[in-house]
Amino acid sequence: MTADLSQIVKAYDVRGVVPDQWDETLAGLFGAAFAEVTGAAAVVVGHDMRPSSPGLSRAFARGAADRGADVTEIGLCSTDQLYYASGALNLPGAMFTASHNPAQYNGIKLCRAGAAPVGQDTGLAQIRELVERWLAEGAPDPVDRPGTLSARETLEDYAAHLRSLVDLTAIRPLKVVVDAGNGMGGHTVPPVFAGLPLTLVPMYFELDGTFPNHEANPLDPANLVDLQKRVPVEGADLGIAFDGDADRCFVVDEHGDPVSPSAITALVAARELARNGGTGTVIHNLITSRTVPEVVKENGGTPVRTRVGHSFIKAEMARSGAIFGGEHSAHYYFKDFWNADTGMLAALHVLAALGGQEGPLSALVAQYDRYAGSGEINSTVADQSARLAAIRTAYEGRAGVTLDDLDGLTVAAADWWFNVRPSNTEPLLRLNAEAKDEATMTKIRDEALAIIRG
Repeated sequence: MTADLSQIVKAYDVRGVVPDQWDETLAGLFGAAFAEVTGAAAVVVGHDMRPSSPGLSRAFARGAADRGADVTEIGLCSTDQLYYASGALNLPGAMFTASHNPAQYNGIKLCRAGAAPVGQDTGLAQIRELVERWLAEGAPDPVDRPGTLSARETLEDYAAHLRSLVDLTAIRPLKVVVDAGNGMGGHTVPPVFAGLPLTLVPMYFELDGTFPNHEANPLDPANLVDLQKRVPVEGADLGIAFDGDADRCFVVDEHGDPVSPSAITALVAARELARNGGTGTVIHNLITSRTVPEVVKENGGTPVRTRVGHSFIKAEMARSGAIFGGEHSAHYYFKDFWNADTGMLAALHVLAALGGQEGPLSALVAQYDRYAGSGEINSTVADQSARLAAIRTAYEGRAGVTLDDLDGLTVAAADWWFNVRPSNTEPLLRLNAEAKDEATMTKIRDEALAIIRG
């Protein structure tokens, strides 16, 4: 096929429509290029439940084997299960998934041995260049001694590893509704929860990459509605929703009200700091709530602020030796999980915290939800730089106000802050605002939006 790789090779992964933008032939070339760039003697490959995933995954495996790499195929898995395999086996890995995207999409998340991320600056650009060259000149012949393909089951080992990191054996019995969205959570939740004092109410656990019930994207409030209704009907203690590849988790309390990912970040940070003797570094991106660095400091830790994006979190985790990191998008990163993100481990921490005391989840998380936030608001603009400059002009020099340029522009005062950052792929500016109360947040949000859209 004729492929425009600039459309499918993103900053951190490969993603596009199958077969319009890429197919099994191209997947084979990516496998060969991955083996070539990593120089790995062996790699591990897994895939989600999308209809195109098994064929793409096998084509990638054959491409890698043609360059001499022995390939371990772990079959159906969540993204964090692939990271587990990469870490436990110390092998580079490839996960075939398009996460929360619609059914016609698929993609590849790549990592080096030990689940170390592969992005544009860490190998993905080289992989793209090789594939483009082979598309133009023809693929190389297989090496004289191609690698082997072998199957391996990792689900039970993955589940046991997670349970070894959070002790839930002594918690009070809990009833939990889990919405897997027909994604990989339906595959991983049962073995992870097995034997724990939990009554599981499953929703949409049937693996179906056409997503017949709702998109597997809990970041969109529309996709949480079914879970929010079900939790109080069941009299459950909480609800958990996973995205399509089950690397992110979203939580709702006993009333069905969403718990902000910042509150979950703060809760897990406090637990991880306690587990590490009250010391350690915790990473948070700059649009998480101010609650997060406050809680980290209160629990003896050192908060470190980063740009938005998992590559920045993972790089800072590795550089600083951080014990934990969290993002507003419900990605949670753990030192004990090779610095990789795992929504399942975050979910176990929430269950352990809730089951270790007698109060409801709404009361437990209230201490970690101290401010009023706007959520992310996107505005289409003709000139991103001009609008950012206008905001700078409006706030620069105001008494008690500071500005910084870590990621877009952050404007902060004693009891409020907002950040405006440009999209890298669309003519958008993204606004996040937070304040001590709803009235102040609304005022600051509307003032910033007036300048952005002026």
